[in-house]
Amino acid sequence: MFKCIDLFCGAGGLSEGFRQNGFDILLANDFDSWCEETYRRNHSDTHFISGSIQEISAAQILSLLDMKAGELDCIIGGPPCQAFSVYNHQRGLHDERSGLFREYLRLVEGLLPKYVVIENVPGMNSVSDGAAVDEIRQGLKRLGYNVDVDMLKAEDYGVAQERRRLIFIGNRIGKPIVFPEPTHGKDRLPYVTVWDAISDLPPLENGAGEEECPYTVLPKSDYQKRIREGADKVFNHVAPSLGAINLQRLKHIPEGGSWRDIPIELLPAGMKRARRSDHTKRYGRLRKEGFASTILTKCDPHWGAFFHPEQDRVITVREAARIQCFPDKIRFNGSRGEQYKQVGNAVPVLLSAAVAKTVFNSLS
Repeated sequence: MFKCIDLFCGAGGLSEGFRQNGFDILLANDFDSWCEETYRRNHSDTHFISGSIQEISAAQILSLLDMKAGELDCIIGGPPCQAFSVYNHQRGLHDERSGLFREYLRLVEGLLPKYVVIENVPGMNSVSDGAAVDEIRQGLKRLGYNVDVDMLKAEDYGVAQERRRLIFIGNRIGKPIVFPEPTHGKDRLPYVTVWDAISDLPPLENGAGEEECPYTVLPKSDYQKRIREGADKVFNHVAPSLGAINLQRLKHIPEGGSWRDIPIELLPAGMKRARRSDHTKRYGRLRKEGFASTILTKCDPHWGAFFHPEQDRVITVREAARIQCFPDKIRFNGSRGEQYKQVGNAVPVLLSAAVAKTVFNSLS
């Protein structure tokens, strides 16, 4: 097992992908207390340092792990992306969160791991003409790292979701930078669909469900067999309660449909003036044989296609987690809103796993 730490770990999407592919996650950090509870619950063997990364030193980490600088195999992490997200209309480098990648670089300088992996949103490329991307590349080069960055499509690695992620990979051991080859798509494995991911989960009415419930059917796809390994029940499978107006709207939306299918008198006031080409995903009902749109920190139908393909309700935290490739044995802590946020902020586990395999092969 290679030695790894995860900074800005959140609920552990990156950690889980690396853990499944030959890495021992020795230490993790996040300032969010609910992420900490979820992470500790599901990764009990990992040292967890809570609190702001600005208050953590490389010396503290080395002391905790009884290591010297240069002995760590890999640091992974996703500095908060909200400052670069297209969903943040005030995004930019003026946002204090946009500079947190510098704290990551500070710890890389003190720890000198063999490999570094940084994940962020594609918007990092466009804010201030990609200044943050350039600063990360130049910062790692100054520390002696060969580094490259690429945009990866989650669906190309078996994720039932259209999600793009900017991935930086760097090493200081003289190896070429290799990004994972797509595994799914034309002339490869078939894409994983929404129905491949969630069709075996117990059916629910609007506002119904339980934090723990039994499986009611056998797995219906290879994806479901894999995701259920090590689990004997379903966690976090509760449908949020939609109000009467949203239930009225939903009755008009077919599978794969959206706000365009809702009679104009039922549309929110602001959307009655929208052009047919605008807001393509809003009030969308997922298509069974398609991909989900990007899982956000709120599965709010006003912002995307988050209605269940068959049932008149919003997808549950567990269904969102399935689309993010979290194994069913992983349980999310906190209020329903906190659970959705943890899932939405995560890196899809199978995308993380694809990157982990390339790093593992290089280190091996």
